[in-house]
Amino acid sequence: MTPTISGTMPPRTIEWVGDLGGCAKLIDQTKLPGELTFLEIQDAPSMFEAILHLSVRGAPAIGIAGAMGAVLGVRDFSGECDAFLAKLDEVCDYLASSRPTAVNLQWGLDRMRRVARASGGDVSALKATLLAEADLIRDEDEAMCRAIGEHGEYLIGDGCGVLTHCNAGSLATSWFGTALAPMYVAHKKGRKFKVYADETRPLLQGSRLTAWELGQAGIDVTILCDNMAASLMKSGRVDLVITGADRIAANGDAANKIGTYGVALLAAAHGIPMYVAAPSSTFDLSLGDGDEIPIEERSADEIRRGFGLLTAPADAECYSPAFDITPAGLIRGLITERGVVEAPTHEKIAALLG
Repeated sequence: MTPTISGTMPPRTIEWVGDLGGCAKLIDQTKLPGELTFLEIQDAPSMFEAILHLSVRGAPAIGIAGAMGAVLGVRDFSGECDAFLAKLDEVCDYLASSRPTAVNLQWGLDRMRRVARASGGDVSALKATLLAEADLIRDEDEAMCRAIGEHGEYLIGDGCGVLTHCNAGSLATSWFGTALAPMYVAHKKGRKFKVYADETRPLLQGSRLTAWELGQAGIDVTILCDNMAASLMKSGRVDLVITGADRIAANGDAANKIGTYGVALLAAAHGIPMYVAAPSSTFDLSLGDGDEIPIEERSADEIRRGFGLLTAPADAECYSPAFDITPAGLIRGLITERGVVEAPTHEKIAALLG
């Protein structure tokens, strides 16, 4: 049975409004938590910028945004089917270059290419088919997130202290989230627990986004700076770590927001189980291990001038990867919409995904 979440869930992160002449409507996450505003995206370049500058972020949400961006990029095209498919490829390649690490983006765009080539009819029919597919990708993601919550809620008992890093909640998906979905379901079932949200530097997704949406739902949440996690674990207040992922290799190595690897090492040192929650679309079985996952490098000014304030010498060199890789050996289990993979291995993941 699908749970009804108590409290006030944030509005849906991204959706298509209207018919083919409509737009993609998404929460501008750069304005949170101070202001809840929406962007109405009318063309592919605007979607590229929204993805690049993190107005929409989180692997599943980016996958949906890419699919909708593909529709925006071809809806005004007039010409023969072969030329239309070539234009679609051009738009998809362009959108894929906005953020290279999150596999859901490429997955969503490849799915749009496939459905266009598999569909019959003229260009008008193809456009309608692509819009329907983008909506289906969004709806499927919401269903997967709900299922992830149902499969993972058993981990969170009364009195549990749960640490999470970055934002893998409703704002990172179509709705409900991945890492936060078990928390929403456990909360609905009446369990009393506490969530600790790492601030997640340099862009503060944990404090700006995770704390905001959990607070909206009435879940007890406390923010801490990233460098306080070890102290918190040592104090005995953390029983469980759950994070999301932007790409998971065939052996279970997981790419997530920078700092996740450090959290995993700390959890292992303190004997705390760490779980990674992600839908099947986040797995990339073409990559044998995490060393093959491309890591996006972000602008140095995200460190030097975070949110516009100069906090370092203006010409200082900066190391600014957006993600790091947590080895499968540090992950107790992977929570997916198909079930939980304990002690993940290549063989277990292959069996789960079929």
